[in-house]
Amino acid sequence: MERRKQKVKNIVGKQVGRIRYSKNLTQESLAAKCQIDGLDISRVTVAKLEAGHRTVTDWEVFKLAKVLKVSVLELFPKRR
Repeated sequence: MERRKQKVKNIVGKQVGRIRYSKNLTQESLAAKCQIDGLDISRVTVAKLEAGHRTVTDWEVFKLAKVLKVSVLELFPKRR
């Protein structure tokens, strides 16, 4: 069976994963911190978000930045 490539649904996922990793956080611990801050998200959802397989709302971007202690702009890819 041929596996089709899934279309990327967000542009912040890779940066969320990179920043999470640089802060020595697991997907589980990031999800827990998000839940404490009012964002109902699971480890599976974090994984989908980082892989680009889930859309991310503007409110979620704001909350992720707050929990990761970075600016919202740092979650977006750098322009080349």
